[in-house]
Amino acid sequence: MTSFPAADFLDLAHTAHAGLFHGSVNAWEPISRLGDYLTKHLKPANHGRMIGLPWIGPDVFIGEGTVIEPGAMIKGPAWIGRNCEIRHGAYLRENVIVGEGAVLGNSCEFKNCLLFDGVQVPHFNYVGDSILGFKAHLGAGVILSNVRLDHAEVEITLPDGTRMGSGLMKFGAVIGDHAEIGCNSVLNPGSLIGRHGLIYPLSQWSGVLADHHLARSKPALQIIARRGA
Repeated sequence: MTSFPAADFLDLAHTAHAGLFHGSVNAWEPISRLGDYLTKHLKPANHGRMIGLPWIGPDVFIGEGTVIEPGAMIKGPAWIGRNCEIRHGAYLRENVIVGEGAVLGNSCEFKNCLLFDGVQVPHFNYVGDSILGFKAHLGAGVILSNVRLDHAEVEITLPDGTRMGSGLMKFGAVIGDHAEIGCNSVLNPGSLIGRHGLIYPLSQWSGVLADHHLARSKPALQIIARRGA
């Protein structure tokens, strides 16, 4: 039976929350455990630096050196590591875990997700029910879609075209260490991106991208003379 172990995508040395993966067969399984994990282990505290008036809920831990800019909203439960930037307009909903040195940017929304150390999600992104590996980067406007239009179980499209169930009704993506997702790309539910994978800008992706591979779509650009100009 096909499986996708966390070790194939993620270096667990680059998260303080490696325990989430204990006993997992597939890399996405911790997504369903984030809420229980935070309920059990989260001890709210704020060791960061607030600029202006961000909104921070009661069930939030913020590490030393982290800067929260005005206009950010952290509802919680949330666990944010050291030396992060939570920029103006960032919206962190429930069950968000952020590693050290991460950037969560303006007009970005996060929900039920795990970000490893060094992740950068800086501009106009949606990250729901997903795991982003060490130093993964989302270009501006990238969307990690997490729900099928028919609201059925999310499936993973395998390289041979067959599908396997994920066991989850909401599952966006697992993005491996150092992977890059280009601007204004959409990853469909159940996407798996290998280490150092690259999705070109303006792409729509489904399925599994092997590590050290890239995917690109090249729509034809037409140049037509303007009438009456």
